[in-house]
Amino acid sequence: MTKATRIERDSMGDVAVPIDALYGAQTQRAVDNFAISRHPMPERFVRALLQQKAAAARANVSLEQLPADIGQAIDRAAAQLLQDPQLMTHFPVEVFQTGSGTSSNMNANEVLATLATRLLAGGPNAITVSPNDHVNAGQSSNDSIPTVLHVSAAQTLQGELLPALDLLAQTLQDKIQSVGHHVKTGRTHLMDAMPLRLGQELGGWLAQVDARRAQLRALLPSVCELAQGGTAVGTGINAHPDFARRFCEELSALTGLTFRPAPDFFAALSAQDTAVALSGALKGVAVTLMKISNDLRWMNSGPLAGLAEIELHALQPGSSIMPGKVNPVIPEAVTMVCAQVIGHDAAITIAGQSGNFQLNVMLPLIATNLLDSLALLAAASKALAEQAIRDFKVNVEGLQHALARNPILVTALNREIGYLKAAAIAKRAYAEKRPILDVAEEMTEFDRATLQQMLDPAKLTDGGL
Repeated sequence: MTKATRIERDSMGDVAVPIDALYGAQTQRAVDNFAISRHPMPERFVRALLQQKAAAARANVSLEQLPADIGQAIDRAAAQLLQDPQLMTHFPVEVFQTGSGTSSNMNANEVLATLATRLLAGGPNAITVSPNDHVNAGQSSNDSIPTVLHVSAAQTLQGELLPALDLLAQTLQDKIQSVGHHVKTGRTHLMDAMPLRLGQELGGWLAQVDARRAQLRALLPSVCELAQGGTAVGTGINAHPDFARRFCEELSALTGLTFRPAPDFFAALSAQDTAVALSGALKGVAVTLMKISNDLRWMNSGPLAGLAEIELHALQPGSSIMPGKVNPVIPEAVTMVCAQVIGHDAAITIAGQSGNFQLNVMLPLIATNLLDSLALLAAASKALAEQAIRDFKVNVEGLQHALARNPILVTALNREIGYLKAAAIAKRAYAEKRPILDVAEEMTEFDRATLQQMLDPAKLTDGGL
């Protein structure tokens, strides 16, 4: 059966639109033209787009660029949509569309115009709200979409990723307090090395997480600089001179974040350097989480034929054919997230190069990949903290057994007997599969008590001479 339609008109003529759709002709053209992935723009982006339209309406009313009743109706329509559980059905335009995001901008303009017109229909002065003249007043897709890209990224960074990294950092701190005193064999090149405390190893992870948090927080002010006010090419044509400032004030009040006009609208429209920098920082987070996850996988390996230094919490059966097998599923899931984020960064880097003259023309792709990376890393950080690090158990007996047989402890004797003799002791201990203490007692003039003190793994973790 053919779905009932109505006829809508834009500057190019008539278009058949589903009869119950809130959008109009330009959105329908985009739906018809861009049937590439069938993946609509992310909901986080759409929500930020509606907030952008509400802030613009408020700013235009305060600057007397819109009648108060029309501006208030647009504002109310945006609030209504943000509470609609079927929100995304009104925003069908997919990611792979016009590079400026014009189709998404007009999608929002048309939907808001329809709802605002309905809100005004019962009043004494029934008005048809225009998508272009009213909802888009003082704006262009060319400054609105870069603005929404930054707004949605800032919201997801501040509201999701940074809190998740804070949780991961706190979980690591708590774990260091509870298990950090245990001494284990260090490993370089995956081979036995000098000992360290588990707290020192986890402290290294924590330092990585702290550095990534600091880097993201340092980028947040730049992300909160907005292109709005540049309109078509950066000159601000058709926008009130105070629109950019007033818009940022209204948007800050709506979102709780502090936004400000970009220092140069020409750069804000034509380049996406801040988004590329943020994506690079997210790639850094991915590398950090990958390192931690792979360390956890190695430390958990076994439980009989691997390192078996720790035991991750068992979450599910690990095999459809091998009974009793349990796998490190959370670290594995996190490493896949990291691979995806690194891939997103490559796409964003290429897209960031697509600023031709006065406009970047891969904005929807940058926005989508950036938001996906932010959300994925937030969820992965939380899972790693709560389902892997928080509850793992330490195999104390296994750690001590490996330490006692680690010939590399002989490094502590270098200053007393020289590197070559220490190497000979280590090689003999390896060959005979004997504790280094026993071999050193036979091959040096030190008594056993002195050697026990010199080769004490716990003491050696303090470093120094």
